[in-house]
Amino acid sequence: MPGQDDDIPDSVQEARLPYAPGPGPVQPVDTLATLPTTVPLAVTTAASVASRPERRRLPAGRDGKVLGQPGFVLHSYPYKETSLIVDMFTRDFGRIAMVAKGAKRPLSKLRGVLQTFQPLSVSFSGKSELRTLIDAEWVGGMLPLEKTALLCGFYLNELLVKLLARDDAHPALFNHYVATLNELAHGEPAQIALRKFERALLKETGVAADLTRCTTTRARVEAEGRYVVDPERGARTAVASDTWPLVSGKTLMDMEREDYGDPQTQAQSKQLMRFLLAYHLGGAPLNTRQILIDLMQL
Repeated sequence: MPGQDDDIPDSVQEARLPYAPGPGPVQPVDTLATLPTTVPLAVTTAASVASRPERRRLPAGRDGKVLGQPGFVLHSYPYKETSLIVDMFTRDFGRIAMVAKGAKRPLSKLRGVLQTFQPLSVSFSGKSELRTLIDAEWVGGMLPLEKTALLCGFYLNELLVKLLARDDAHPALFNHYVATLNELAHGEPAQIALRKFERALLKETGVAADLTRCTTTRARVEAEGRYVVDPERGARTAVASDTWPLVSGKTLMDMEREDYGDPQTQAQSKQLMRFLLAYHLGGAPLNTRQILIDLMQL
């Protein structure tokens, strides 16, 4: 499983993160409630967060110091009496663990800054897999997530924690993460935003095959054909004995071009991504979807 960190304390291992409350194994988020539709005057885009000139990556010094790195808090939890361990998703360094010393003290400037889903400019030092957070500044410009959109955001964060190895940079995925947070905050259909992000995540981690080619014949899939997707190889023509999710060729082509307007594509892509993510997570539970299910049953 990617992301295991043998040389840092057990309390920092992602396998031990008490990520989000809620018991039991779950699958990716499916159809969700309608989200707020209010659009603010100022809109932050992936490009505006990831490409601010004053926030460009600076070369690390001999002590491993990095200044002004764009990043988001994925998860944090207490460390000793006054500090926090923060799992941060950064643009140029990927997912890294930092110790925020004294962040729990009442007068710490970090106390109100290290919040999820808020764009930050972070400075840190160190060469080990557990860095030391030097400073964090709120960049601003993004709407906060609310209600169901907030839970969707936690779902994105949980996927990143469990599928991204540490110290593996994914700037394109960082941009996609920013764009997805904006879509959720501005009332875009959640199930479409999440499907696109799930697909981008699998592509960035190198485990997503081309859905438009049949692996057995190398011919392009046909819109009216029936297929299954092998998690290791890609799409192939379905046979009677298949137990994997059946999808149409049109669904596969729609997913490749990020067109989720067809209700059948929405339904079939949900089942397909549920299957593929469960495979690549290796049985690791996702807690956030169970919370959504429980809330919708109230």
